[in-house]
This record gives sequence, C-alpha cells and structure tokens, in this order.
Amino acid sequence: MFFPFLTSAQNWKFIKEKHGVQLYSRHEAGKGLKYFKGVAELPISAEKIFAMLENVHQTDWWTKDVTQLKVLHYEKDRLAQLYLVYRLPWPFKHRDLYMNITASINSATGERRLTSVPFRGTTVENRDYVRIKDFREECKIWPIDNNRSRMELEFYIDPGTGLPDWLVNMVLADSPIRIINTIKEYLSGT
Repeated sequence: MFFPFLTSAQNWKFIKEKHGVQLYSRHEAGKGLKYFKGVAELPISAEKIFAMLENVHQTDWWTKDVTQLKVLHYEKDRLAQLYLVYRLPWPFKHRDLYMNITASINSATGERRLTSVPFRGTTVENRDYVRIKDFREECKIWPIDNNRSRMELEFYIDPGTGLPDWLVNMVLADSPIRIINTIKEYLSGT
C-alpha cells in the first residue's frame, strides 16, 4: 500500500525537546497546516507499547476531548475501524471522524507500525458536527532491547472549516509530546 504523505520530500524542522520527546514539524506542500512528529526513547518494550495502542478497547488513556467512540470493526494486530467525535470549545462545532487503522509487525526487525487514515463510510454527515476528511497518523515503534524502544508519532489533521491554519498549528504543535508522555506514564504505572 502506498501512502504519499509518508514519502514527502519536505524536510523535518526540529522545534524543541521537552520531557524526553524531540518535536519536529514540516509543511505540507500547498497547505498552511503542518505535519508534526514526536520522537522518543521509552523505557518500555515495543511489544507493550504496541499492545496498548493497537487495542481499541483500551481507551481510558485517550484524551478527554474524544466524547464518543464506536468500534465499527476490529481484527487484532491487523485492522480497526472507528468512529470518533472530538469536542471543541465554543463557538466551534465538534468534529467527527471515521478512522481506518492498519497494524503491522515486521518479524525481521521487530518494528511495529500503526497507520491511520480516514475512511469514507456510507453514513450521512451529521449536521451537528464538521466531518474530518483529511487526517493521517503513523506510529512506529522499534525495539532497542527487551525493555526499551524508540517511538515516532507523526500526524497531520485538517479539522475542516471554521478554524484558521495558524490556530490549528499552534494548538496541535505539542500533541506528539503530550501523547507520547501519556503513553509512557500510563504504561509505567501498569
């Protein structure tokens, strides 16, 4: 499967390092919105991180801005299809998203990967929400040894109408840091 968003010629620009996570950004050609990427070494096995992220029924660590989650289809270690609703502050409409997540494990290298893109279902758009139609996320996890791993979380989202690009970029910039640290804290406590 070919994902053009993963092969862009744009170079990543280092922004900062915070809480052990290196943060990068890059512009998508022809768009005002940015891709963001967080890179970190975690004191947790790649297997444990992947098991948590891949399990769509273990969502208690997710952001509280997800107000609705429906698992539409799930095949362990292979595929998940979800419907989500994200809460936005007034005066903005909430956003909804149909997400297709593919999971893969490279048995030779131990690399684990989750790739998320929107999928076009047969459902009619809800007038109360703005449908997110342009979204891409990729999480890659490599084992360093039995108890440590390297994680890269890369994403791009166009939340639809009503939000200026500069505001979206500002709000989402630290998301990889927050997400990776949430994963680290959650798994360190288990």
